[in-house]
Amino acid sequence: MSEQVLKISQFNVDFWVDGVWYPAVIDMNLELNAGKVTAIVGESGSGKSTTALGLMSLLASNARVSGSVKVKDEEMLNAKALTLRHFRGKEVAYIFQEPMTALNPVYTIGFQIIETLRNHFDMGPTQAHARALELLKMVDIPDPEKSINKYPHQLSGGQRQRAMIAQALACDPGLLVADEPTTALDVTVQAEIL
Repeated sequence: MSEQVLKISQFNVDFWVDGVWYPAVIDMNLELNAGKVTAIVGESGSGKSTTALGLMSLLASNARVSGSVKVKDEEMLNAKALTLRHFRGKEVAYIFQEPMTALNPVYTIGFQIIETLRNHFDMGPTQAHARALELLKMVDIPDPEKSINKYPHQLSGGQRQRAMIAQALACDPGLLVADEPTTALDVTVQAEIL
């Protein structure tokens, strides 16, 4: 049997709006094992993105969470900042819905991937640059040697999505959360990315 990478128990998320708590996720339970693909499906506003962001405490400050979220048997809810920093990117990585807002516009895509690598591994700049190029090639970014030095606004929507996927895969995470990763893309680009 494969290793359990995620266990969510009695997970609840509420948002404080105008003096009232509004429930967004109610009593969610889920277990994921390594090597498995699981989809959370629901209507718009049903809590899919809220669940994804809540896994690693990435929700807005007006959110309240309860229950348990364990990644490799380590509790994430109310975990210390250092614990969350270790697990984010290295153990759990995200591919967000909109890469234009997820990627930092003032840094090149190469810098952002290299920064991710160097924050989580004892890796020099040359080695990190080589790995970033390898990742960009893996996700089929056109002309990776030039694209590594481009800013997000210099790439098409599909290329930005690929760059964000490369960054998410950089640390070879045990759990990859993809929040509608192809929503903003045309059908042909969606098929290529999936």
